[in-house]
Amino acid sequence: MKSYDRQVVWLEYLDSERKRAEGRRVPMNSCTRSPTLEELTLACNRLKLEPEAQAARYPCDVSRLSGFVSVKKGAKKQQTVMSIARELSKVRGERTAEQARFKGKS
Repeated sequence: MKSYDRQVVWLEYLDSERKRAEGRRVPMNSCTRSPTLEELTLACNRLKLEPEAQAARYPCDVSRLSGFVSVKKGAKKQQTVMSIARELSKVRGERTAEQARFKGKS
């Protein structure tokens, strides 16, 4: 049943490998390359949006497995997606730095 107090944010909205016509909703300078559902959930948790993650197929491209998070409504959807995109890039940067640090210790 549809919940009217939540918004759905698909991974495709934030993927730099997608064109606008393929579902991307943020500018290229705010996108992340191939974001994961785990990273998206972590970014939403940091913004205190109470995410509920679900693996699914994006309606415009059913051949590719994707996913989405359902977050509580707050501001307009575009503002929510932009704030998630900014936080997602921070999450990706921290993970990349952590992986580089781990490789350096080996």
